[in-house]
Amino acid sequence: MEEWYHYPLLILVGFIVGFINTVAGGGSLLTLPVLIFLGLPPSVANGTNRVGVVIQNLMGTAGFKSKGVSTYPFDIFLGISAFFGAVLGAYIAVDIKGETFNRILAIVMMVVVLIIIFKPKIEAEELIEKIRGKQLWIGIVAFFFFGIYGGFINAGLGFIIILFLHYVNKLTLVKANATKVVVVLIYSLAALVVFVLNDKVIWLVGLVLAIGTGSGAWVASRFSVKQGDGFIKSFLIIMVLIMAIKLWFFN
Repeated sequence: MEEWYHYPLLILVGFIVGFINTVAGGGSLLTLPVLIFLGLPPSVANGTNRVGVVIQNLMGTAGFKSKGVSTYPFDIFLGISAFFGAVLGAYIAVDIKGETFNRILAIVMMVVVLIIIFKPKIEAEELIEKIRGKQLWIGIVAFFFFGIYGGFINAGLGFIIILFLHYVNKLTLVKANATKVVVVLIYSLAALVVFVLNDKVIWLVGLVLAIGTGSGAWVASRFSVKQGDGFIKSFLIIMVLIMAIKLWFFN
């Protein structure tokens, strides 16, 4: 990064991504190409991106809490499970071609869209939170595996987390988002440490990006609480479609 305008560009992109990631997910599919375009090697871009992700979810968590939305201690239990998965995921070397990986992820994204569109609507009276007992343990196991992928690359995982929490744990989309940002904050800290220990983080770039992601997350967290589940559902569908098309046709 040699040009001065790279830094305001990073802040702008970070704001957009912070908003997208807090309301839905998939923002890393934008930041990673931008960081690579600005001259960072892919592995360094992946590590540096985690600085923005950590700050983004820290601000998102604060934003939701400022509106009184929290699932504590449920979110902490899931986050700890994902933490251990992320440590493993950050160390995994996956021998797969980038194009093949992107197309597999595109298929996953389209499946998510179909679930969002065709899954029978959960009425408000049916949204009785299931965050203890059996459902808690199911979540702990599932989030360990989510953490593995989150530690590896993280892109697109937010969609899956939101749907899991909504349909398995019966959380409203707003509460699912509030839980997601806490969980991603916890496991992203684990992944960031691994990348730092392997000298894969450029702090100046990461912190400039974090200015944008943190601001976007703060705005998104408070805005989504005000708008409610209808806004989040529509935003999810739009973002999943965009990400799937991008992955399939524009590798």
